[in-house]
Amino acid sequence: MSELLVIAFEDESKAEQVRDRLVELQKTHIVSLADAVIATRRPNGTVRLNQIASPATSGALAGGFWGLLIGAIFLMPHIGLFFGAAAGGLAGALTDVGVDDDFMREVGKELESGSAALFLLISRMTEDKLLNELRGVGGRVLRTSLDDSKEEQLRKALESAVAEAEPQAQPA
Repeated sequence: MSELLVIAFEDESKAEQVRDRLVELQKTHIVSLADAVIATRRPNGTVRLNQIASPATSGALAGGFWGLLIGAIFLMPHIGLFFGAAAGGLAGALTDVGVDDDFMREVGKELESGSAALFLLISRMTEDKLLNELRGVGGRVLRTSLDDSKEEQLRKALESAVAEAEPQAQPA
């Protein structure tokens, strides 16, 4: 079963750093991401979604390849390429996998101007190792599908980074 995590950051660059780190962690099988999107609230109030991969683009590429191949069989590779890419792009655009775009835009409207939210759809994770990796990144949990105890562990891991970064007052 997949888990949804939505973590807010002060700016897009911090959210991008965390997403890049999690993508790297996929190589070690600590986490498997089904989707990782950054929503940024612009000063004019609109929300921009920064997705790792565009389904429309990958659909157009795959459709173009198959269209070119089929077109070559019928001695019309250019027409096959055109119609294959168009059909693949349309199919990719109509296929929304991962976290729902409307949901991300709705949550993104709750952000302050210039801040960002990292939406993670995690299909598999080693919880203790992932929490250790997220320790020190900061951020604030907005939404999760985790049970209450796991959500609290995540909050504490994120907060511990903030507490450790703040200087402690020394008694006089």
